[in-house]
Amino acid sequence: MNLFDKNIYEWTAYDISRAIKNEAIQPIEIANQYVEYIQEKDKEIKAWESFQPDIFLESVRNNKNKGSLVGVPLAVKDVFNTIDYPTQMGSNIWEGFTPGNNARVIDHLIWEGANVIGKTVTAEFAVHSPGKTLNPLNKDHIVGTSSSGSAAAVASGMSPIALGTQTAGSTIRPSSYCGIFGYKPSFGIIPRTGILKTLDTLDHICLMAKNVKDLSTAMNCARVTGRNHPYIKTTLDQHKKTKSGEGRYKIGFLKTATWDYAKDYTKDAMEQFAKKLDLDKNIIIEEIEFTSNLNTIHDNHSLIYEKALSYYFADEINRYKDDISPIFIEMTDRGRMTSTEDYHIGLKKQIEHMNEFDHFKSGYDFFITHSVSGEAPKLDNPTEPDDPCLIWTYLHAPSVTIPLFKGPNRMPFGLQLVSHRYNDNRLLEMANYIETKFLENK
Repeated sequence: MNLFDKNIYEWTAYDISRAIKNEAIQPIEIANQYVEYIQEKDKEIKAWESFQPDIFLESVRNNKNKGSLVGVPLAVKDVFNTIDYPTQMGSNIWEGFTPGNNARVIDHLIWEGANVIGKTVTAEFAVHSPGKTLNPLNKDHIVGTSSSGSAAAVASGMSPIALGTQTAGSTIRPSSYCGIFGYKPSFGIIPRTGILKTLDTLDHICLMAKNVKDLSTAMNCARVTGRNHPYIKTTLDQHKKTKSGEGRYKIGFLKTATWDYAKDYTKDAMEQFAKKLDLDKNIIIEEIEFTSNLNTIHDNHSLIYEKALSYYFADEINRYKDDISPIFIEMTDRGRMTSTEDYHIGLKKQIEHMNEFDHFKSGYDFFITHSVSGEAPKLDNPTEPDDPCLIWTYLHAPSVTIPLFKGPNRMPFGLQLVSHRYNDNRLLEMANYIETKFLENK
């Protein structure tokens, strides 16, 4: 199919950059079509917190960078500093706040030719209280909190790529619910300067896109590189093969404590997919379970997370408590009950868990788990059971959700592919392999 036979909102980031580099279309033409589409589409989705067409179009005219993302529109979760837009973090308390600079990752992407469309809706302080965004696939179902606006923007075609964050499951979960690809990199490979802080040992910058190729391109544009980052240079930059068994990839079908909370149809989908992988001559698959100690991750995550929230947002709570959601107050109240000593013990336990996982992963190239317990819950019963998302956040391991499955309401949910720290390039290669073999041929 000729690229121009498709509507602009069906184009990938790669489609856009290739067309511009081939001089088949100009960046401003792309931008104008997106403006027209967003102005109509967002009336029903409400993915954007700040969208000002004049600012977007002017940024496109002024951006002369010709990198890997030339002319690509970029949706930005409203927890990143942006020089041209307010940064309000899903809170009325910060309404209209203008930081006066860009987060470092945004500059990295602009230097590669991307253009910020606007700011997407986030949960209050990127935690739990949901924003106004609706699921573009079915408005009777939730979109997932925190990075909800970014996921909906990509899923509805209002942006080919988007920035999100994850401190628990804030990117993987809405990506799964919206049927797109969501990627949480290894901790620290994308710079966090200029974004909302909730906990230093958990906050990750994430990416969302329509396919793995766009995730990989955006990751390599956004991440840190070079001799000023020596550990990255000796790990992520060393692109070596990681096959563990006789020239074949060894994948662990991993069942954590959250397996008990997965829907029956989710368990069935995962088990059937594992059987398909087992037939692949390039793959060895083995069913495994977490250790009892690693199955305590959720509890320790809650302890350190809530303590950090109570510290970082003490001023807002003291001065504007009536403007803060009950769920956030409940979390920070619990956090204040945690002693500093117990918090430090919790941080040490996180390191112990990471070291144990480093030993646990020995012999495996990748793991597969479910992304979420099932398809997006309905709005009238939005309870979300525990799932494995926050485990990989906590362990600093990279993960990507691949929209392989459908639930009983024909809503999507994802397979989560996981690897060890700084094996991001190989993780995305395997995700691309799965996408090509099992999703594109559906």
